[in-house]
Amino acid sequence: MRTRHRWLLRLSAAIVALAAFLGSTQATAPRARAAEPVPLGGGAGLVVNGETLCTLTAIGNDNRGNLVGFTSAHCGGPGAQVAAEGAEQNGVLGVMVAGNDALDYAVIQFDPQKVTPVNNFGNFLIDGIGPDPVTGDIACKLGRTTGYSCGVVWGPGEDPGTIVSQVCGQPGDSGAPVTVNNRLVGMIHGAFAEDLPTCIIKYIPLHTPAVAMSINAVLADIVAKDRPGSGFVPVGSTPAV
Repeated sequence: MRTRHRWLLRLSAAIVALAAFLGSTQATAPRARAAEPVPLGGGAGLVVNGETLCTLTAIGNDNRGNLVGFTSAHCGGPGAQVAAEGAEQNGVLGVMVAGNDALDYAVIQFDPQKVTPVNNFGNFLIDGIGPDPVTGDIACKLGRTTGYSCGVVWGPGEDPGTIVSQVCGQPGDSGAPVTVNNRLVGMIHGAFAEDLPTCIIKYIPLHTPAVAMSINAVLADIVAKDRPGSGFVPVGSTPAV
């Protein structure tokens, strides 16, 4: 009986020691760290519904305090999930909450816990909203496909709310910001003529002009319909001089 008693004492001690060890291991085990917020600004590549590549126009806040941004409506409709190209491992960062096919814009509401909004993405600065450009202005854009390019503004397009300029654009650039003097004036919609060459060498303007939607037309439509994005102010905006 004494031998059995000693054996039970040793077993009990071993169980207590094991429990203490497991408890200390769990207490000191490293916790999974939340993913760092993704920096996003005008010109950033977007992945819509896990497959469609487009470009973010700009990011900022609306008059409801929401963190919102824009891209083209033909990239996806309300409810479409938006991730950042190159940071897909961070998952869905925002959801499309409104849009207009005629003006080809979509409003994205971003999760402020997952996104760090910036006004200078890839050395492309957006420091506010500008008036619609006029013929002869020099417009610049940043798209996820063709990157940075500039070109002369030819004037309004045939469709209401459009602007035609000689910036370079290809598929994937849809939604890309168009600026004049660092002020956002538009977002890339598509090519001026499908039967003319698209840009291959972006610094040589031997390609069809690009059509952009006026950001002022877009914002006016949003306000008129009291949609998410009303009162949009790009992050880092400075007063017009």
